[in-house]
Amino acid sequence: MTVAVGALTLFAVSQIGTPGPANMALMATGARFGLRRTIPFVAGVILGKQMIIWPIGFGLMNLATSVPVLFEALKYGSAAYIIWLAWRVANLRLTVDQDAKAPGFGAGFIVHPLNPKAWAIIVGGFTNFVAPGTSALYATATIAAVLLTCQILLHPLWTLGGHTLAKTLAGTRWEPYLMYCLAAATVASVLFVLFGGGA
Repeated sequence: MTVAVGALTLFAVSQIGTPGPANMALMATGARFGLRRTIPFVAGVILGKQMIIWPIGFGLMNLATSVPVLFEALKYGSAAYIIWLAWRVANLRLTVDQDAKAPGFGAGFIVHPLNPKAWAIIVGGFTNFVAPGTSALYATATIAAVLLTCQILLHPLWTLGGHTLAKTLAGTRWEPYLMYCLAAATVASVLFVLFGGGA
């Protein structure tokens, strides 16, 4: 009855720390509004992943086996939503009124439930690092804690990275290209998860 915490942590860092739809959303939001104003959004992104971990840990994947079309619809519907967000990012500009409203906790909270990479990471955590016979509560709580810790450390760094880029490029001729690149990276990460088998 065990979870391979060390290996799980390395896996989590490699997945949460690399580009994906959530990190691109965090970077773009940080670029537009700065780190301080996007803290509620970052908190929502971090806690939203818990909305996937616990149902998966307590048997949601059994439903995926019995009704696979439901999960196919969820996967492609989620990808469409993330791609729509990328389109919005491509059309944003960094030089905005300081009174512009930054996205809040609720907007961040739905990012991971609609993120196919998040689902793949969590399912990979359960299938690769949990020994047979481990209780659902212990396995789920361990995976939830490891992923939460990695997110708390890594998600603000992506947001800060966006803010740093924005300070350098805002108002220059390179600004639109930054936003196009962030949007393109978001779309590419979604397509890789859908068709390339990545986590």
